[in-house]
Amino acid sequence: MYIEPHGHMVSRTTDDYEKLAIAGCVAICEPAFWAGFDRSSADGFYDYFRQITEYEPKRAARFGLQHYSWLCINPKEAEDLKLADDVMALIPEFLKKPNVLGIGEIGLNKNSRNELTIFEKHVQIAVDHDQLILIHTPHLEDKLKGTRLIIDALKNHSEINPGRVIIDHVEEHTIDLVLDAGFWAGMTLYPESKCSPNRAIDMLEQRQAEKIWMNSACDWGVSDPWAVPRAMLEMKKRGWSAEMIHKATYTNPATFMAQSPKFKLSV
Repeated sequence: MYIEPHGHMVSRTTDDYEKLAIAGCVAICEPAFWAGFDRSSADGFYDYFRQITEYEPKRAARFGLQHYSWLCINPKEAEDLKLADDVMALIPEFLKKPNVLGIGEIGLNKNSRNELTIFEKHVQIAVDHDQLILIHTPHLEDKLKGTRLIIDALKNHSEINPGRVIIDHVEEHTIDLVLDAGFWAGMTLYPESKCSPNRAIDMLEQRQAEKIWMNSACDWGVSDPWAVPRAMLEMKKRGWSAEMIHKATYTNPATFMAQSPKFKLSV
């Protein structure tokens, strides 16, 4: 039994929900993200927010899966400040939906000034509405710089509790930076890029699975909704106890997300 804390399920077929259920997944947490193309108006985001707060929970429920989501304009589309402001104006209305856990995945893509401006505005929305925060860190060549920029921005915000923020897509050169500052760390597992299950388990062992969750990359490119259960099998081969596997794949994400009163597992 495990939780899938970060699946972009609108990009997946219904078969993938069935696969997750068969593998023992009990809940999915879907962040707002890129549509595979840049949207042209706030109306496009309004419809997308309806999709992940109204339709996807029903689709997941057909397979006994609880579905939660997060809201934002993602960093890839945050260069257009007017569009970003229009989208962020929609968010408070959708934060009232029963499956919404917080603001995310916000963060940086190219570490630009505009991206940082929109990141800070999202953080303020989260603070104003007492929401959890899920953060995207940029891809490899910009990851260390971007992670430092993100942590500095959060440290400058006096109302941020690091224990209510998860910084995702950490790798070997950023995980200590994140955890040592008191934040949670997320590791995104891909079959052929970013973090492999073996690398993720190395990092988990290094930090004793402390305040870390793993998520399967479920998106538009080559990705594997079964990446977390595959990692669980690898942990077993390495001699991990059932208790430690459960901690890394169920207890940790449940502990973080249960800080939102809306997160209630039925199992």
